[in-house]
Amino acid sequence: MPELATSNGAAAGTARGAAPGPVLFARYAFPPNSHGFCGPNDHAAFFEYGVAGTDDGGLRAMSQQFAGAWPYLELIAGATGLDDPLDRRVVEAYWVGSPRLDKVSTRAVGNSMEERFRRTTGSSFATLSESVLDGGVPHHSFAVFCIYPWTGLLSDGRKAKHALTVLDRCRIRWGKVLAVHGDQVVVESAPLTWDGHQLGVGPNQSETVVRSVDGVGMVDTLEPGDWVSLHWEWVCDRLTERQVRFLRGYTLRHLRIVNEGNLHSGPATLLGT
Repeated sequence: MPELATSNGAAAGTARGAAPGPVLFARYAFPPNSHGFCGPNDHAAFFEYGVAGTDDGGLRAMSQQFAGAWPYLELIAGATGLDDPLDRRVVEAYWVGSPRLDKVSTRAVGNSMEERFRRTTGSSFATLSESVLDGGVPHHSFAVFCIYPWTGLLSDGRKAKHALTVLDRCRIRWGKVLAVHGDQVVVESAPLTWDGHQLGVGPNQSETVVRSVDGVGMVDTLEPGDWVSLHWEWVCDRLTERQVRFLRGYTLRHLRIVNEGNLHSGPATLLGT
């Protein structure tokens, strides 16, 4: 766990209300950053920004170091008439989902993938690009399910069970709060499944996740019945039912694209058949 600063009101947690875009980005990006998967090396500072709820400019510079997410934010902003990739509406569309995603043209997504992945994927790029033609949009689940298994980010010799856990934790999950116990929250959520042929979302089960460290966290008071978003072991934000529908819908869209097309061979190789 990071060493936490408690100045500037951080110890009191975050205030109620919508977080600014850069802060919202930090709250979703901190969990994989803390595991060393992406972004800058100073994950403690990144966490402190998420807790404090304000950006003095440093957070924006750190966010641009997320080479995976930043180009998608730029795509969404450019396609929807917004100047700032860290506009809250852009950040929410990428991590959770919104109708803005369907305003990003197939050509724009395809050109971005050409620039970023053709050289690293070689002959597999033609198969990878099918995800765009099949309706893939720049949502985080697109990156997790349609891109990661093909770009070597997860193919490092992990056993299939662990690889499935990484895919599950790397996606943004939705869960309903069952109980709050200090820094930990018990939620009901649907895990990712693999039957040897297809990825899916299984029946709900309870899991314990983290909302704070020694009372310092990125999300304010939670109550049983609240919907929350989850990334790795962390609670990232409180969700409305509408946001849950978007998150579930875009997740299932990209699972369908993987399962029904030639992209299936990427997860199959990663997870085993």
